[in-house]
Amino acid sequence: MTDREIKTDWVKIINGTLEIAAYIAMPVGDDAYPGVVVCQEIFGVNDHIRDVTRRIAREGYIAIAPALYQRQAPGFETGYTQEDIKIGRQYKEKTKASEILGDIQATINYLNTQTPIKPGAIGCIGFCFGGHVAYLAATIPNIKATASFYGAGITTMTPGGGLPTINRTKDIKGTIYAFFGMEDNSIPLTQVDEIEAELRKYQIKHQVFRYQGADHGFYCDRRSSYNEAAAKDAWAKVQDLFKQELV
Repeated sequence: MTDREIKTDWVKIINGTLEIAAYIAMPVGDDAYPGVVVCQEIFGVNDHIRDVTRRIAREGYIAIAPALYQRQAPGFETGYTQEDIKIGRQYKEKTKASEILGDIQATINYLNTQTPIKPGAIGCIGFCFGGHVAYLAATIPNIKATASFYGAGITTMTPGGGLPTINRTKDIKGTIYAFFGMEDNSIPLTQVDEIEAELRKYQIKHQVFRYQGADHGFYCDRRSSYNEAAAKDAWAKVQDLFKQELV
């Protein structure tokens, strides 16, 4: 990890009449840096997501994690018990793709107007529910690089209903890296293959990484499914992606 000095804060992002709480971390100083939107798991902008946001900032980015459950449960964050999972999924079921995309676009607009952002250099990263959201967000023209971690349901649904998110693959403009654990029962291997085939079909710049022995949530060191080897390898690949496309 880079030992760059950073500063953090909670900010409000305006999207129409909605005020979205967002956790932001950035290097100290007045230099312009690329921006990265961090998309939460079903557990909210909790300590793990805030930690990821800080890690990205230490690498030389302005990282921001908007609360994707702002409409359903302002201020929501939780841990990883079965009851926590149940509650997080209930809020997820109430989200809509159009609203999520609007919130992420509002977050990008905030970065472009309120921070010393490097022009035209926006990335996105997401985990679990946020991995699916990141795949959606990759269709936003401003986003040049996306890292999607174990996003379930990409081939079968989209938040709020409608055609599955995979049908939007043709609209991805930047580069996307997708990370999956081969022991993840929530994402069958056939779905991983389907995602990769669709990315190839539309000649999207991409890489799909499959980790043997890794389960859902393998990057989160707060979860029992944490896989240190897979997490370190994936983090190195994320850094390479952002350096290639954003710096």
